[in-house]
Amino acid sequence: MAETATPFKSGFVSLVGRPNVGKSTLLNALVGEKVAIISPKPQTTRNQIIGIHNGKHHQVVFVDTPGIHKPRTRLGEYMDKSVQDALQAIDAMVVIADASREDPQERETIRTLAQKQVPKFLVLNKIDLVHPQQLLPLIALYQDDGFDAILPLSAKTGDGVDILMKHILSCLKEGPRYYPEDQWTAQTERQIIAELIREQALYLLQEEIPHGIGIEVLSMKEQSPTLVEIFADIYCERASHKGIIIGKQGSMLGQIGSRARTQIEALLGTQVMLRLWVKVRPDWRNSNNDLKTLGYGE
Repeated sequence: MAETATPFKSGFVSLVGRPNVGKSTLLNALVGEKVAIISPKPQTTRNQIIGIHNGKHHQVVFVDTPGIHKPRTRLGEYMDKSVQDALQAIDAMVVIADASREDPQERETIRTLAQKQVPKFLVLNKIDLVHPQQLLPLIALYQDDGFDAILPLSAKTGDGVDILMKHILSCLKEGPRYYPEDQWTAQTERQIIAELIREQALYLLQEEIPHGIGIEVLSMKEQSPTLVEIFADIYCERASHKGIIIGKQGSMLGQIGSRARTQIEALLGTQVMLRLWVKVRPDWRNSNNDLKTLGYGE
């Protein structure tokens, strides 16, 4: 008697939640590759980030989204729209909460998201930072909201990520392979490189500056089979910020470039010569033209 072929399952799954709950760290853990940049600062993610988990009999397309917040600029409006778009035509939803902090708006956000009529899972992230006894009242707080499962995990350590993946796979239906099986993101190389540069700026610069930074990769030139030269602009909104980004005798810009270059070389598998310039673009976060140039426009 012939064996029945295992059906191929696929689907789109959105990762949503308040700022700085660990969505991007979880995306990287689920995909097994660095798809999204991470930093301790909120609002790190600005675009929808596509991460692809491939298996022999399944493909899960994860959509990481900016943190849900009240927009204050056109960039913020774009980020908010990215979240709303990511909740359309999905097969499942993962709502992420930070178990280690109290966020007065988180309860309201989760209750609103729980109304979405799709398979949905609530992840209580960062359990590596809390005592297990603290989780029980938190689980009880959300147990009547209609989630298919409430899952404590740590995206940072990987504890519980495999359990979440099993729940996701259990709710997917038969479907096609949307992307080639060796592809793990829908971002272009230029988009990833711009994000890697911005990631280092987020780590190294003062609190008020990173949110006013944008990165434009101008060109990538292969100088030899083992060397790629990359030219990129760093946008900032104030002349005073430009001086801080450059640093004394170029020290800060040098650190950003050095740390980003290491990440980019790992991505491209070749040596990289990274050329960075800092340009003042006043109020670029409210400029439609600048937003489109940096990949945040329609």
